[in-house]
Amino acid sequence: MIHRIAVLTSGGDAPGMNAALRAVIRAGLYANKDMFVIYDGFRGLLEGNIKQVNKDFTQDIINRGGTIIRSARLKEFKELEVQKRAAQILRDYDIDALIGIGGDGTYQGLAALAKQGIKVVGIPGTIDNDVGSTDQTIGFNTALNTICECVDKLKDTSSSHQRCSLIEVMGRHCGDLAMFSALAEGAEGVICVEHPLKEEVLFKKLRAMKAQKKDHAIIIVSENLLDINELAKRIECETGFTTRTEVLGRLQRGGSPCAEDRILAARLSSHAVKLLVENQVETGRIVGIRNNKVVDYDINEAIEMKHEHTHGLRDLIDMLQ
Repeated sequence: MIHRIAVLTSGGDAPGMNAALRAVIRAGLYANKDMFVIYDGFRGLLEGNIKQVNKDFTQDIINRGGTIIRSARLKEFKELEVQKRAAQILRDYDIDALIGIGGDGTYQGLAALAKQGIKVVGIPGTIDNDVGSTDQTIGFNTALNTICECVDKLKDTSSSHQRCSLIEVMGRHCGDLAMFSALAEGAEGVICVEHPLKEEVLFKKLRAMKAQKKDHAIIIVSENLLDINELAKRIECETGFTTRTEVLGRLQRGGSPCAEDRILAARLSSHAVKLLVENQVETGRIVGIRNNKVVDYDINEAIEMKHEHTHGLRDLIDMLQ
């Protein structure tokens, strides 16, 4: 029987993490469970930075960006002795189960604790939308909206100077932010893992736009794929388009979560608590959303799932550009 549940946030912060935290705590309290928060992710767990909370803790956090219990990365958590020590700390606090909000790295940490006999549940919270076990992660839609707001503003200045703007967005190894924002903004080009750069095709298009005296050109680029400053030089040389680069960076992580992320957080988090309350977790589970239905998987099965959400967008983007 589960009596005491702890929750942490780990990895990169994402808008909606506080909404998920709120839902976890309130759902647990509604089920008459003792609820605890762990500050600073797995590092805070090792440091015993654990606090019991009540409903007052969740007041006025649903609309706040970031995570009020903070997040941290801990490479040492890959070590078996560190994992054993973390599991023992949870037992010392008489905590029966741990809920983690984050991405694949968070899931790896939870899976390690599951092997040490701790019941765990993972909730997908990352702007990258790169988790294979869910169609959508908490924070993705807010980050996408932020990108669109930035691109709208950049269009204004690009049009004033007839420029090409190369805009780098986050996403790690997943092109969802790049492809969805390119589609939403009607961008002239998108470069990501699923939609690689074809220089001659891009240059030909930009030359034609330059000849037609088009006001601007917008190219969305996923991070870590290429040097956008070097590509900007090539575009200027090959097309005559004055080209500027913009790296949106951590702007994409900030801001108040959109309504869709708040609602997704509530749905996933309440289901995570329900799994524990109804004793449906033997070792570890991961919750997610499939075709707008809340689902859950064994944690090890979920970690092995590959994300394939954007492949259907490739032809659509090519058609509309």
